[in-house]
Amino acid sequence: MLSKVKLANTNLMVSELCYGTNQFGTAIDQERANAILDRFVELGGNFLDTARAYGDWVPSAPAGASERAIGAWLKGKKRDSVVVATKGALLDMRAGTWLPRVTPEDIALDLSQSLEHLGIDTIDLYWLHTDNPEVPVQPLIDALLTHQAAGRIRYFGASNWSPARIREANAYAKSLGKQGFVASQPFWGLATPNREKSAAQGYQLYYEDGYPALHAEGLPMIPYSAQSGGYFTKMDKGGEAAVPEALRERYDNPANAKRLAAVKAVAARHGVSINEVVLAYLLCQPWQTIPIFGGSSPAQIEDSVKAVKLKLTPTELAELRAE
Repeated sequence: MLSKVKLANTNLMVSELCYGTNQFGTAIDQERANAILDRFVELGGNFLDTARAYGDWVPSAPAGASERAIGAWLKGKKRDSVVVATKGALLDMRAGTWLPRVTPEDIALDLSQSLEHLGIDTIDLYWLHTDNPEVPVQPLIDALLTHQAAGRIRYFGASNWSPARIREANAYAKSLGKQGFVASQPFWGLATPNREKSAAQGYQLYYEDGYPALHAEGLPMIPYSAQSGGYFTKMDKGGEAAVPEALRERYDNPANAKRLAAVKAVAARHGVSINEVVLAYLLCQPWQTIPIFGGSSPAQIEDSVKAVKLKLTPTELAELRAE
């Protein structure tokens, strides 16, 4: 069972794992989504991650497909029983222009659509999905604070923002006597990425490239790709032939051979699955870390939730970080 913890810098009580819903409304239909969410809640989960853009890569899907699926499931549920986190201000995948959309106007548009799709009045944690370093932080923070004051969002966080920009934004918010970003959502998992190839796929700003200092100062990390796309599980079952090409390229790093051996050794020592070790690696970090995990069935949810029982020692964490 998942326990609830207070997300630092907020009054949000969230489950130890956050369930990522990027496949809802597309690869995962409403009936399956309902079953998955029901099981997650039964196991103590209450923290959901989605985005205004999730599902927009499927032209036949309605805009905001993932949010709409969550909204349909939320009907009849107690609103305060679920902590909803969504993201906005990503590029428009359907326009085909690839132009950045990180402006107060884009935030306002995406936020209003997210609220409509989800069928709720307030978003508990609103992430800026990405950043545009050419835009000053001041108008962006001003916009988020305005939406917060209006009750449309409770707290806001930074996804795919560099540590330097997070510091700059939070310093500006502090100068106003306000709270800035309460958490960061970086690219982070046990598998070490190939920086060039992962960046080409859109996976940038890896945790180990500057975030640990922010983390140690008290900024919670809520990492995406927490299971590294199942890389180690797939490698264990069938070697490179079992790993899809894009995933294989993303983690084309010689360090992962040693990490796979370490994962298998730790899993055997504790009598647990590789997936449990991968998630426990993040859960057992010294500073607050709430991994975003995936799963396409209730059974996969159950397997991932087991990870909270696995307590890894500092020595084992170092063993897993083998280079």
